[in-house]
Amino acid sequence: MAGKLEKTAEDPATLLSRESLRQARLMPWKAGNELRRLLLLPCARWALRGVQVGGGWRCYGLPIIQRHRQSEIRIGWRMSLRSSARSNPLGPNHPVIISTRRVGARLTIGDDFGMTGGSLVCDERICIGDRVWVGANTVIADTDFHPLDPQRRKAAPLDAKTAPIHIADDVFIGMNTLILKGVTIGEGAVVGAGSIVRRDVPAGAIVAGNPAVVVGELPLQSRYTRS
Repeated sequence: MAGKLEKTAEDPATLLSRESLRQARLMPWKAGNELRRLLLLPCARWALRGVQVGGGWRCYGLPIIQRHRQSEIRIGWRMSLRSSARSNPLGPNHPVIISTRRVGARLTIGDDFGMTGGSLVCDERICIGDRVWVGANTVIADTDFHPLDPQRRKAAPLDAKTAPIHIADDVFIGMNTLILKGVTIGEGAVVGAGSIVRRDVPAGAIVAGNPAVVVGELPLQSRYTRS
C-alpha cells in the first residue's frame, strides 16, 4: 500500500496453538478477551482509519482516535491497545485516546508499543521509540491545553504552549503517570507509577514521584537486553 504501512491484525490461527489453549484453560477470562477482540476487528479497523499502522496490531476494546486531517499518526508493527475494563486487571478508566489537534502535528510510534487506557495528545510532535510500554491511565501530552494568563486564556483559550516529547526505545512507564510537554525520556528508562514527569529522564534511570526524580538506575546489561 503506497505511502502507508500495512494495516492487518494478527492471524487468528495463532489462538489455536497449544500454549494459547493451555492459557485459556488456566485463565478463561483471557479467552474471552481474545474472542471479543476478534469480534471487534471490523470496528477496530474503522476506528483506525486515517492512521498509518503496521501489521500484527491488537485492540482490546475500541480506542478513540481524534486525528486532525492535516496531521499525521504513524504507528509501527505489533501495537497493542487495551481500552476495555476487562482487558487489564488494573482497569483502564477510559478507552485509549490518541489525538492530534493542530495542523502539522506529528505523532510517531515505533514497533511493539503497548498502552492500557490513558491518552496521547499531540499538538506539535511526539516521538515514541520501539518496545515502549505505557501503564494504565497514563497521559502523555505535548501541550498545556490552555494559556496560563487569564486574559490570554479568555481571548484564545486553545492557544497553549507546546513542546515536543521524545520517548526512546525500551522505556517502561508505570500506571497513572503524567508526561508533560518538552520532556525527553532516555533509552531503557523506567518511570514509576503515579509520577509527574516535567524534566528529562536519563537513559537507564528509574524515576518516581511528583515531580519525578531519579531514585535508581538499571544495570547496564539488563538495560539493553531485549527479548
